[in-house]
Amino acid sequence: MVAALRLGLLLFLSPLRAAEPSTDLPSSPEAPSKTRATAWERGHSGPAPLTDVAKLCVCDLLVAQCDVNCCCDPDCSAADFSLFTTCSVPIVTGDSRLCSQKAAIYSLDTEANPPERVFKLVDHINPSVFCIHATNYEQALSFRSPEIPTAENFDQLLQKYGSAAFSAEPESWSMNSDASDPSDADESYRYEYGVPIQTVDAFLRLPSPVVSSWCSDANPAGFLVHQATKCIRSISVENCGNVQAVSMLFYINSSILAVPKSSQMVNITVQSVVVQSLNGMQTLLSSSQVLRQPMISGELCINVVLGVSYHITYTDAGEIIEAAASFVLGAVNKEALSIQQSFEISFTQVNTNPVPFSGNPGYVVGLPVRAGFRPQGSGIIQNTNKYGQLTILQSTANQDCLTAQGARTPVLFGYNMISGCKLRITAAVNCQPLAQVLLDLLMGQRFPEYVASFGNSQAQDVLDWVPITHLRTSEQSSCQIPVALEIEVKWTKYGSLVNPQARIVNVTATTTTTTLKQLPLGRERTIPVTSSVVFTDISSPAEPGYKAWPTINAKLPYDFFFPFV
Repeated sequence: MVAALRLGLLLFLSPLRAAEPSTDLPSSPEAPSKTRATAWERGHSGPAPLTDVAKLCVCDLLVAQCDVNCCCDPDCSAADFSLFTTCSVPIVTGDSRLCSQKAAIYSLDTEANPPERVFKLVDHINPSVFCIHATNYEQALSFRSPEIPTAENFDQLLQKYGSAAFSAEPESWSMNSDASDPSDADESYRYEYGVPIQTVDAFLRLPSPVVSSWCSDANPAGFLVHQATKCIRSISVENCGNVQAVSMLFYINSSILAVPKSSQMVNITVQSVVVQSLNGMQTLLSSSQVLRQPMISGELCINVVLGVSYHITYTDAGEIIEAAASFVLGAVNKEALSIQQSFEISFTQVNTNPVPFSGNPGYVVGLPVRAGFRPQGSGIIQNTNKYGQLTILQSTANQDCLTAQGARTPVLFGYNMISGCKLRITAAVNCQPLAQVLLDLLMGQRFPEYVASFGNSQAQDVLDWVPITHLRTSEQSSCQIPVALEIEVKWTKYGSLVNPQARIVNVTATTTTTTLKQLPLGRERTIPVTSSVVFTDISSPAEPGYKAWPTINAKLPYDFFFPFV
């Protein structure tokens, strides 16, 4: 609208003068119709000129008279220009936010006798990185009269703009819908991270609160964006059958496009249906093939959708191959005026094992710390062990290290842990093989390289993963064996003070070794081997003097409460 306002203002100041011939100003290089016809051809080099800047003059204020020092005024003659001392408007352009456009430059040649006005039409390049390449939004190029509410169209306007959020997307974003690039006809499309998942009619909806806590159905589900939302939906027993958003059909009736702009469709199947009673008890139905619609039963409305969980299966080529939905249905009594609905969407790549999150976004105390590796030039690959997370040595009942090999336990966020075993050494033990066995015992088959800073860090967001720093403490001797692994996880409170999120900022793994001394024949020695994890909160303390309830250390005037006591 700013671009439209600025352009409309320039056209409004001299709409009549633009059509008058002038001997000093050059004519438009192209007619407007030709400009629009060739907009696509020049779309890659810059926007089509929508306004002839050579005919714009913002300082032309007097009708049929020459404005002083207005070098673009068509009413001024050469004799008038010879009396000018300067050009009040030295450069005239259209929208300054365009990346490239024509600019009319005016100046005075004072060395000429008499002084003359100099006019140049040059290409003006916007140095800003954030500029408009092409103005292809037709609705912004002119003013549109607002639709005035009347008795006839009031219901229509209320339905369109009465909700908490509405879409103002125009019918077409292209200046010329008929023009197309033949080179893009056979282009293969695929979903990329964050791109809205398209359906036959629009996009896959994931209702969420927008301005308030009320549900808005205009929130699209983004590809590979795991989301979980909760919002409030207005409903009553009398009209529950008329509210589409509480019906199962509303969430599965539109097929998903396998890839954007394709004709291949993927139907949304019902994976499971859980029925929840008024007291909160949930029962899993044996058959999920039956579509249950909301209906009135006595003083209740049953089969109302309380929760929807989508699960999308995709390929590494960005193609959706399966889509499933799980429902939680409940009942609403006549006293209820609204219900709370929960929505969730998750993604799994085909032929891979899904790894659950440990928080959204911050870590939740008691959930595993997520870890993984980063091959050269790729994203994070999470652990392939049983838990897919950071693990340490698990203690066994007999405390024998040789029988504890392979037994691991996950590191749970916020829990300081210690485990260990005992190793019995004889004189016949060889140092180097024993050291490798103990290192594998402490580290596992493959110790991870990175730890997720948040509980929901995505594998493709490499900057959201913290590298593990390895330290080693040892003595000076010829034979060193590792006997302890100490992991320190430093975390901080991130975000709002009202709802801080736990974020891991540093992980250090310290391996402690000891000297293996040669034992006499027939003697044995028992060495304890331990693994430990310590979580350290390094959140910055509140600023000095900060208090939950601020106090004012000042005296009120003696007559402040006059005439009251």
